[in-house]
Amino acid sequence: MLAGIPVGDLVFLAISLVAAGAITGLLAGVFGVGGGAVIVPILYEVFRVIGVPEDVRMPLCVGTSLAVIIPTSIRSFNAHRAKGMVDMSILKIWAVPVVLGVIVGSYIARFAPADLFKIIFVIVAIFSALRLLFASDRWQLGTQMPGRVLMTVYGGVIGVLSALMGIGGGQLSSLFMTFYGRPIHQAVATSSGLGVLISIPGALGFIYAGWPKMDVLPPLSLGYVSLIGFILFIPTSIWTAPIGARLAHRLSKRKLEVVFGLFLLLVAARFIWTLLH
Repeated sequence: MLAGIPVGDLVFLAISLVAAGAITGLLAGVFGVGGGAVIVPILYEVFRVIGVPEDVRMPLCVGTSLAVIIPTSIRSFNAHRAKGMVDMSILKIWAVPVVLGVIVGSYIARFAPADLFKIIFVIVAIFSALRLLFASDRWQLGTQMPGRVLMTVYGGVIGVLSALMGIGGGQLSSLFMTFYGRPIHQAVATSSGLGVLISIPGALGFIYAGWPKMDVLPPLSLGYVSLIGFILFIPTSIWTAPIGARLAHRLSKRKLEVVFGLFLLLVAARFIWTLLH
């Protein structure tokens, strides 16, 4: 036993998280997201194998994901900004409502049943994937970004849903921006900036949300944040994020949409399976 975990389980945990960190960083750069859509399902399987109770497993995955997203989103954002593709005016409008939304979502997490996290994940992922795969540019609400009021409302929604899904908000904000005619490359690059705004208050919120469950959480957890998961994910995810960002700017618009859409469907299918079994 080491830190209260059998050595065999600890070795499995370490290998799985280091490999997953590399994949997460790559996808964070390619799609302008913090990697939560990868982190959450992988952590779910890893925590299942080591025996984390079902009623705390999903929120532990979400909280740990938000913590991991902090450094990966910073690296991804800096890489995209270096390309000159980030629209800072949009990020300035979204900053306050997004953070407030994250605080609300973190509070909900303290009382929400585990399946709520999965259901939200599935709904958003499927809707996003269908828009990317089949609608192309036909699903548009306008050719210009909406006014500040609607932008503020949507920023709050992004914050709440991102906190409950354990994502950096890139998936949701990219979808919104393409609805208003922004090119996918610019949407992905700008969305990478939301990761920092969401991940830091989100991780702190999930530490608070999970504090009453410390007696049933695995060793080396801080509320709903696994310190083991956080530490092992970070090195490889930071290393591969800039590689993903460079790859994103080499792909055509349509290829980026199709790859992202298929990826989201795969994630949604996995969580549907867990809900039905």
